[in-house]
Amino acid sequence: MTMHTNQLAQYYALIAETYDRVDPDDESESPEELDELQERVAEILSGHKVLEIACGTGYWTEAIAETAASVHATDLSPEMLALAKARGLESDTITFSLADAYDLPAAPGQYTACFAGFWWSHVKREDQERFLGQLRAKLGKDTLLVLIDNCYVDGATMVIARTDLEGNTHQIRTAPDGERYEILKNYPSDSALRKKMASSVREIRIERMEYYWLLTCRLK
Repeated sequence: MTMHTNQLAQYYALIAETYDRVDPDDESESPEELDELQERVAEILSGHKVLEIACGTGYWTEAIAETAASVHATDLSPEMLALAKARGLESDTITFSLADAYDLPAAPGQYTACFAGFWWSHVKREDQERFLGQLRAKLGKDTLLVLIDNCYVDGATMVIARTDLEGNTHQIRTAPDGERYEILKNYPSDSALRKKMASSVREIRIERMEYYWLLTCRLK
């Protein structure tokens, strides 16, 4: 696990308790679009056996479980998983486990779909093809992949603190304890998404709202 992943995990562990709170006065969020996105994700994953990566507090797990045949939700943070389990979702069809998104257990044929909410933006540009290759190796070809994430919105999105040599953008975020963290947060265009994913997936479809984007594809 890289230093980047360590810092990211530490930051999200610290904000776990407040992660799900959407402030209607926060210009970087859109509760209405979020509701619409929930409906679309539930529709797309209806009937699927889903592996969820970086499930966080289980916000999207709950939405997916309404229509999916089963959901296995994973996260690197024990704090996030504890909150996800506290939702009372665990059942014969909804399970949780601690797992590193970059080192998933092999599960060929076990899942028909993989979902990651607001995770792709935290994957370094130089690691994205390796990450997709791992999914193909662990889950098998033709698995449906569904990604959702934030769009960059002028005047609303948190300021970009710096751009590194690989083109990754970083923001400075403050945890509840006052500690400041530099967090990787990329905002790819549709063309950048298609170019980066072309060698690993097929049937790429992108839906872009004002604040969020949704991508579906199949692993090659």
